[in-house]
Amino acid sequence: MSILVDANTKVICQGITGSFGAQHTRGCLHYGTRLVGGVTPGKGGTKDENGLPIFDTVAQAVKATGATATMIFVPPAFAGDAIIEAAAAGIRVVCAITEACRCRT
Repeated sequence: MSILVDANTKVICQGITGSFGAQHTRGCLHYGTRLVGGVTPGKGGTKDENGLPIFDTVAQAVKATGATATMIFVPPAFAGDAIIEAAAAGIRVVCAITEACRCRT
């Protein structure tokens, strides 16, 4: 089995300003993950509560940080697009965890 992520892997978080993204970013930083930024469309140019830069697109984040892995915490309806955006930007390792859908039927 291959090792896909190690202590030198630069990771971004898509959905970094959402509740799940923010929570898991804090946990990963505490664990020692090399998080280098996050992506939330419309919030580019700001920083998250940990001081990490936020970008509008994955391509911008990759260009600025050299990230090669992403963790994705977005609502289910946007997960597919987030994965495709990451792959198109050259991200080699994608971990996508969708938030719970609170839909009524």
